Amino acid sequence: MSKAPSKALIAYLPDFLDYTEIVKGLAENSLKNYHRFLQKFIFWLKENNLQKIRPDQLTADLVWQYRLFLSRSANKKTRSGLKKNTQNLYLIALRALLEFFAEKDIQSLPPSKVKLAKEKGDKEIKFLNLQQIESLLLSPNLKTQIGRRDRAILEALFSTGLRVEELVNLNRDQIGPLPRSRELEVAVIGKGRKIRTVYFSERSVAWLKKYLDSRHDLDQALFINYWRAAKNGDSRRLTKKSIEDIVKKYVRQAGLPVMATPHTLRHSFATDLLMQGVDLRLVQEFLGHRNIATTQIYTHVTNKQLKDVHHRLHGGTKIKN
Repeated sequence: MSKAPSKALIAYLPDFLDYTEIVKGLAENSLKNYHRFLQKFIFWLKENNLQKIRPDQLTADLVWQYRLFLSRSANKKTRSGLKKNTQNLYLIALRALLEFFAEKDIQSLPPSKVKLAKEKGDKEIKFLNLQQIESLLLSPNLKTQIGRRDRAILEALFSTGLRVEELVNLNRDQIGPLPRSRELEVAVIGKGRKIRTVYFSERSVAWLKKYLDSRHDLDQALFINYWRAAKNGDSRRLTKKSIEDIVKKYVRQAGLPVMATPHTLRHSFATDLLMQGVDLRLVQEFLGHRNIATTQIYTHVTNKQLKDVHHRLHGGTKIKN
């Protein structure tokens, strides 16, 4: 049973931030963003002499008035109105606060009453088909140490769907002794310090082994830079920018029409799974998405694929009038 709130809505902000840090496990940057986005809501409350309202006094009409305020607010840099996706960041923060009230059984407006602004058009997802993936994977020069490393990087990105930051942070001891022909499971720490298991395919493991067998250093980083020598025991771990540059290099070499990034390979991984009939919830787990809504962006791609298949193969489209 919900309990009546005992203090003003804005007084709960420190409790909310503690909750998101300890229970939700959000990273420091995410906490700062929530705090910053909610400051705008607090500013609006004060401007309208609503700073003393309790959570149970927040109504759908007040949320609507706040949405109008966001819609008509000007960006300080561009002097133009806030973009829809920016407005949604403020609304998502408010929704998270209401979810906190619900979790703590504090009477308040249901989070579902905070509707997000509709953006024009669907978010475009860039991904590579399997033929393009193959061209990309075959691009590195395997006669060189760098080429073998780069092939292992490309294989790992497509096989696991790892974020580039997650790939960069991998250590050799996480991989362990590699078998010649077996898949590999590795636990990684993703966004929000959330731990999940990723899966390296048999082929990806084979390329990792070829790359690691040619290394004779003691650096713990899984993927290292060969262009500079380590100083005073510093790691030669590749950076996020280095991985991005590596992918772009081979995209150009392969002559692909899509200017792919490491995240494009993540999109390709997810899209391939969905096209093979994998359930969206499972894809969510593979990607480490906290919210299923984040994973649903891929359904725009797969829905179009279904439409194309229906158009090409369904007999009803071939019957003459």
